[in-house]
Amino acid sequence: MAVYTEVTDSDVAAFVAEYDLGEVVSLKGIAEGVENSNYLLSTTTGNYILTLYEKRVRREDLPYFLALMDHLSDRGIPCPTPVHGRDGEALRELCGRPAAIVTFLQGLWPKRVTAEHCRLLGGALARMHVAGRDFPMYRPNNLSVEGWRKLLESCDGRGDEVMPGLTEELEREVGVLEQAWPGDLPQGVIHADLFPDNVFFQGDRLSGFIDFYFACNDFFAYDLAICLNAWCFEPDDSFNATKARALLQSYCSVRPFSDEEMAALPLLARGSALRFLLTRLFDWLNHPPGAYVEPKDPVEYLKKLRFHRDVRGPAAYGLG
Repeated sequence: MAVYTEVTDSDVAAFVAEYDLGEVVSLKGIAEGVENSNYLLSTTTGNYILTLYEKRVRREDLPYFLALMDHLSDRGIPCPTPVHGRDGEALRELCGRPAAIVTFLQGLWPKRVTAEHCRLLGGALARMHVAGRDFPMYRPNNLSVEGWRKLLESCDGRGDEVMPGLTEELEREVGVLEQAWPGDLPQGVIHADLFPDNVFFQGDRLSGFIDFYFACNDFFAYDLAICLNAWCFEPDDSFNATKARALLQSYCSVRPFSDEEMAALPLLARGSALRFLLTRLFDWLNHPPGAYVEPKDPVEYLKKLRFHRDVRGPAAYGLG
């Protein structure tokens, strides 16, 4: 989450007047994250999150995201739900941006990830995948293998400004993954951005998922591969097999992996590392001076990619 678009008191008062939410008490920008402008909105009826959707989110995708949150919530998956205005609409416009209000989710995201966090995450993610099986809408994953070459080309061959030889390595990696990417694994709705700051905990329980604005239809195992990269590496870039085992075993206790999914996991983890490396590289090379949010280091995900490239079997992930 972040703030790119400033909202005035009069703007938010007029916006909230379209809902049955009472009067505005306060509006505070949320600085974390990189994609949209987010505010903690307090009214006389409670707390909410106001989101203005920025450059990477296409307006035509927003009905999918908002309907998915309603669908998952109806099936017992803890997540924010869109607030509908008196006209029945959840999506409208504020300060020239598409905007929506969603319910406030209690909890905190883990600043220091433990194996127990990973265990709770695995089961919850599997339940989300199962709950989304009958979601009627479809959105392709535009940031999967078909989109990586275009992402790399958008960096204009400037990868060597970050690390010598990086552009050549990435070109080679994209080519390998395009040839080797699996074509037929169990799939459905995935979150596709389940980093620790998008998962809330209260005490010893997982209280919910947030930020569904990369959600799409893709391999379930790819969602897990993203989690392996986001949750199971230590600050010194070493891979923690204990965390990985807790994540995967908990997931499989709810939705068992097929043999094909298990065999594909190293390749999927390698691909998910490339996806985040490429978007981080683009942001790093195109970071505007004075921007609110500092770009994230793409080299972190290069190290993760290289780790998975050397994996030869599930034992590297703590499994037999």
